[in-house]
This record gives sequence, structure tokens and C-alpha cells, in this order.
Amino acid sequence: MTSDGLLQHLPAQALEHIASYFRTLSETTRLRILNVLRAGPCSVGEIAEKVESSPANVSRHLLLLAQQGLVTRESRGNSVFYSVADPSIFALCDLVCNQVAQRWEAHDSQREAFDQARKQAKKRG
Repeated sequence: MTSDGLLQHLPAQALEHIASYFRTLSETTRLRILNVLRAGPCSVGEIAEKVESSPANVSRHLLLLAQQGLVTRESRGNSVFYSVADPSIFALCDLVCNQVAQRWEAHDSQREAFDQARKQAKKRG
């Protein structure tokens, strides 16, 4: 059963913006940065340490995340802190993570059944 969702009615230009949004989320370091920011605002240095990357690399990723409206920056004295602009991004990430986990579980079950069949065949042959 399919629903008549918003996606079906969007023009090509809007779909390109949505694709760009998902491309931004398709990079591992950016997902790790969002995970760090889930706990609250952090500086570039704090994020870099937690994601085990250089501050320059983290800054580059934060710029892309900010361009998509996923993070905001706030100056506090001489420091800049980043935070998640819209926490609903985590609902999207959790939805995707749950879907991937279900697929992995199904794949593991299939692989296990295959392994068992192969062991049975070896015993017979």
C-alpha cells in the first residue's frame, strides 16, 4: 500500500534540494558529528577529538551541515559552538538505522540458514 505523499507532488528543483540534503547525510564523518552534537553544543576542537578527525576536516563538514540547515553556530567569546538546528533529524536517522538493522538481521538469518545447509551437505558428501 502506498500513500499519496508530498514527495510525489514536488517539482524537479525541489527534489534536487532534497537529494542534496540526503547527500549531506551520506558521509560517515557528518553522521558522527551529528551523533556528537546530539548530546549538546560543542566547539570544533571538542567535535574533532570525539570523531577522531582534524579540526580543519571537522570545520569543512560543519560548513556543509550548516549550509543544509542541519547545524547552527553560536559565538561565545572567542569560541564558536555548534549545535543541531532541528532535532527531528534524529528521528530520520533513527528511522534509517532501524531499517538497516532489520535488513542486517534478515541477511544474518539467511546467511545462517545457508551456512547450516552447507554444513549438512558436507556431512552427507
